[in-house]
Amino acid sequence: MHLAERCVIATDSDEVAEAVRPHGAEVLITSAEHPSGTDRVAEVAARREFRDYDAIVNVQGDEPFVAASAVRGAVSQITSGNFPLGTAAARASDDILEEPSVVKVVAADDGRAMYFSRAAIPFLRDAADAQLRTTRVWQHIGVYAYAREALARWVSLPPHPLERIERLEQLRPLAAGMAMGVALVTEPPHIGIDTAADLSRANADWNDFEERH
Repeated sequence: MHLAERCVIATDSDEVAEAVRPHGAEVLITSAEHPSGTDRVAEVAARREFRDYDAIVNVQGDEPFVAASAVRGAVSQITSGNFPLGTAAARASDDILEEPSVVKVVAADDGRAMYFSRAAIPFLRDAADAQLRTTRVWQHIGVYAYAREALARWVSLPPHPLERIERLEQLRPLAAGMAMGVALVTEPPHIGIDTAADLSRANADWNDFEERH
């Protein structure tokens, strides 16, 4: 993607490390006690060799096909100075609204995330507004960017009840009043890996990628 000065795979799994090291990846083994990926990233960012980096990006392992535009959009929320935290989303069809494995987000007019949920948001109360609601169905893309101080504050907070209920780590900083900008990208998001069916689809896509390259 050519978007970062350094790329590190942070994991608590020796199996993951052994799988990627032969391909030249830089791997750091972290604690197995982290409640979220952001907590894991924060452990790495706090190490001496990474302390000069002001912007940190987290591409989650269950989003292996994330588009460069989504990563770039999330980072731009930070580098623009508009928000201390950034992520990305894409417009999606109404079909995702009934899929709890697909995370939805609603945002304010300035791009600030208002809420993330596995539930159908925004909820359609009146059928007459169906067309209007269609323009606001945004699928969250699992990438985060953090200003260093914001990352440190995020992980200093205890896991929030909303985070635990929905199993969405980004609800922790939102509940504490931290601002997270959402970059809306035009590329349709690739389905993340949350179910066995998703994994089968991802393996097929990866095999196709290798054949074409």
